[in-house]
Amino acid sequence: MHYAVHDVIGNIGLVLLLGTYLLLQLGRISSGQLRYSISNARASLLIGISLLFKFNISAFLVEDFLFVFSLYGIFKYFSPRSIVRSVAAKEQKNKN
Repeated sequence: MHYAVHDVIGNIGLVLLLGTYLLLQLGRISSGQLRYSISNARASLLIGISLLFKFNISAFLVEDFLFVFSLYGIFKYFSPRSIVRSVAAKEQKNKN
């Protein structure tokens, strides 16, 4: 079996994806956190790179959609409405 650089890249993406999902299930991170979306985007990008060398349409579509959904989460995190809610929550927490 030939194990190339793109295989290593894909496996790093897989470990990142599974690690992120495990942290979510363990309650160590929240799906609303920026690092969750960034981690998923990185993972799908790495897996997508490996798929360019050994193409599989189903896996490629899954990774494309995961990347787009992760970008949505990143933009949502930085949206003005999200920032206002975050500041308000911190102010409320400081009052208590």
